[in-house]
Amino acid sequence: MVAASLISTPSILAAPAPSYEVLIDQLGLSPATLEAEALYDAAEAQARQARALPNPSITLEAENAYGSGPYSGYGSADSTISISQPLELWGQRGARIRAAQAEAEAAGLRRDQTRWMTAGRLAIAYAEAEAAALRHKLAGEALSLTQDELRAAQALVDQGREPTLRALQANSEVAAAQAILDEARANRDAALAQLTALASLDEPASSISYSLLDRVPEEPDAFSTVPMAVRVAEAELDAAEGLVTVEQRRARPDVTASLGMQRFGETSDKAFMFGVSLSIPIFDRNKGAISAAQAQQRAAEARLAYSRSEVLAAHRAAQASLGASNSRTHAADSGVAAATEAYRLARIGYDAGRISQLELRSIRTALIDARYAAVDARLARVRAEIDLARLEGRVPFGEAP
Repeated sequence: MVAASLISTPSILAAPAPSYEVLIDQLGLSPATLEAEALYDAAEAQARQARALPNPSITLEAENAYGSGPYSGYGSADSTISISQPLELWGQRGARIRAAQAEAEAAGLRRDQTRWMTAGRLAIAYAEAEAAALRHKLAGEALSLTQDELRAAQALVDQGREPTLRALQANSEVAAAQAILDEARANRDAALAQLTALASLDEPASSISYSLLDRVPEEPDAFSTVPMAVRVAEAELDAAEGLVTVEQRRARPDVTASLGMQRFGETSDKAFMFGVSLSIPIFDRNKGAISAAQAQQRAAEARLAYSRSEVLAAHRAAQASLGASNSRTHAADSGVAAATEAYRLARIGYDAGRISQLELRSIRTALIDARYAAVDARLARVRAEIDLARLEGRVPFGEAP
């Protein structure tokens, strides 16, 4: 097919980039994914720590020791040893555990969301590098066309069939095509460098050997599950609600139970002792922390409401964009085929002297524009698939694991 040859990938150079699938398999090594994984591990550790009971304390006290008279030494001292254990009443421990578990669940969803977003950034970097390489190739082909036209124009000038001005105009077009090629080369190198950095490749990528632009995404369906962004917002709301409960429980009195044994120095008699201490929340009732937690809960509720409405609208827009980009790609391919045939016939007519250089230049410009439009249409299709995959929580051009 004519369009397929125009959108073919460039030849493999010294260090071609790995395939898209290989780069996706290496997502776990990207800094963003490693950071999200570490934050999830931290939240899991906090959830485990939340289950720990408070440590007891041991107290040793001595009275009537090292004084004067009969209390000059330690032999007549009254000594007491006791152990105290804080009691987490009023549901304090349960609230702390539930809040930590909710935060761990939210961190796990944020980790997954980061993976999909990183996959999307990798996919667009890969597609943009491929598109830049194709534009460079097309710029080289455009330069070849203008050089061929220059040789044809010069031959007609030498034969006296065209004025010298035609050759000068052709020379100017060759210089302009060369400048476009140089710019395309710079853009290609920059896009490949961006892909190398984002994918953390050991060697700089010098070409794209596996096409992503030619892949046709599957037709989008309606949401079968809750969107990832909404799930994250719901989990963050659960964590915020748990924090409110924790702060409310902290306002309750702290209770500590103690048990010990006392030895009386004068008689060496022993007796058990026990007690309960209760803090009195007069000055500090944790009102500030409760208000802060409640404000965070309201913010989480607002984020969830916004996320639900935004994701639904964005999903519809992404579906429409993907459908439109598929149609645009088919139309661009047809345009390339028609422009290629038109230029072929125009060259025959120009060489035969039936078409002017101005007409040939216009037809060549249309061909070049059609080729670039085919690349742009494929890149737009990749962008639409990336947007849809981000909303649905999956890897672009793939299924969620």
